[in-house]
Amino acid sequence: MKNINEHIKTGKLKKAYLLYGEESYLKKQYRDKLKKALLSENDTVNYAYYEGKKTEPEQLIDLAETLPFFAERRLIVVENSGFFKNAVPKFADYIKTMPDTACFLFVEDEVDKRGKMFKAVKDIGYISEMGRQDEKTLLYWIAGQIKREGKQIKESAARYLVSRAGTDMELLEKELEKLFAYTLGRTEITLEDIEAVCTTQISNKIFDMVEAVALKQQKKALDYYYDLLALKEPPMRILYLLARQFRLLLEVKELMKQGYDKSQIAKTAKLHPFVAGKYMRQCRDFSKGQLRSIMEEAAVYEELVKTGRLNDRMSVELFIVKYSLACYDSK
Repeated sequence: MKNINEHIKTGKLKKAYLLYGEESYLKKQYRDKLKKALLSENDTVNYAYYEGKKTEPEQLIDLAETLPFFAERRLIVVENSGFFKNAVPKFADYIKTMPDTACFLFVEDEVDKRGKMFKAVKDIGYISEMGRQDEKTLLYWIAGQIKREGKQIKESAARYLVSRAGTDMELLEKELEKLFAYTLGRTEITLEDIEAVCTTQISNKIFDMVEAVALKQQKKALDYYYDLLALKEPPMRILYLLARQFRLLLEVKELMKQGYDKSQIAKTAKLHPFVAGKYMRQCRDFSKGQLRSIMEEAAVYEELVKTGRLNDRMSVELFIVKYSLACYDSK
């Protein structure tokens, strides 16, 4: 990302860019930055936008071969095309020899780094992976957003916001907008403000539910379950997310046993580093035997529901009750 900023600052822009990764907020931000840098303001004649897997490479090539109208270049933005996962050799070959009067800006979720398209863009342009940001970066970004609004927030409150709303920057931006409106006329954003208006992501509610199960706080665990039902979450989706959480805890526990640190666990288990740290703390409350037993039991309850022998809502309730009993212990 620093390199893209440098390209924009110096005016030394490439003929092709690829922005990819999980963080949609950053991809949109840098897509718009590059568009502004590559085109004159209000130039719609030399701009084209394509989205989706039905985008035809031949059409893009024809457009790139068309000279720009009273401008230095023509910008063609292509999003979620799948070109970087599926082979399009003719287009990849064209990218390598495309004229200086055209610029391609690709925005994708996933890519194959071994593919021809990836290598072609790398050869003549610039590629930037925009993944989930670590906690330190998120806190710095939140502080910057709040400062621009003329407000303040304590680090503890900013950390609470991340733990409550999650690490997705788009979602965090929406929560910040709610906080700015809620605290109109005040300068400081407090824990109480976050508690009052910010949405708790379902993944965090599941995490809290598992925490309550681990601490044998049965009423609290069931309260979380009823909260999710009130939010119209299907019981079987809740059971799936619970089972997924316990599976991840088992994976993290195994990795910790092998001596992996937080960053290695995050990469291996495909978790955000902030989330990996939370899982590392939580998995200590369970033995490997307990985690395996819980996952097996979740599959049993799912089968009982599918075969009509148990009501879906009741099945999840029984699952939570069983594993949050103070007397429960795994073999």
